[in-house]
Amino acid sequence: MEWKARSKAYHHLNKQHSDDLNGVKINVRPDTIVEDALRHWNEHVDEWIYPAKSYFVAICYANWITEDFHESFYEVLDDPELLPHDPYFKRYSEDKQTYDDILAGLKWILDEGMVPDVRRYYEEEMMFEQL
Repeated sequence: MEWKARSKAYHHLNKQHSDDLNGVKINVRPDTIVEDALRHWNEHVDEWIYPAKSYFVAICYANWITEDFHESFYEVLDDPELLPHDPYFKRYSEDKQTYDDILAGLKWILDEGMVPDVRRYYEEEMMFEQL
C-alpha cells in the first residue's frame, strides 16, 4: 500500500517530529475521549489531551488516506500501521464504540479546529511536497 510505504519512508528519513510527545505535558483523560476528540474539530486545543487526540488524528488520517489512496476508511482505521508511533492509538476493532460515538457526533468541517494543523503534518508525512 502506497500510503504505508510513504509513511515508513518519512519516519525513516525524519527523526524529529513536531508532534513528539517527549518533553510535553500530556493530559490523560480516558473518561472524556469522545468530547475531547470532538473539540479538536471545533476549536484550537492548546493541550496534549490523550487518548482523544489519537482518535482525532486516526479519523483524520483514515479519511484522507481513503480520499488520496482509494483505500477503505474502516480498513485503514483498523490498520495497526496507521499511527505506529502513537502509544495511545487504538485500532477501530479495539474500540468500535468510542470511534462510532465520535463519528456520530462529528461535523466534517475540515478547515476549523486542529484539522489544518493535522493536515499539514499528514501532507508532510505522505511526502506530497516531494511529488
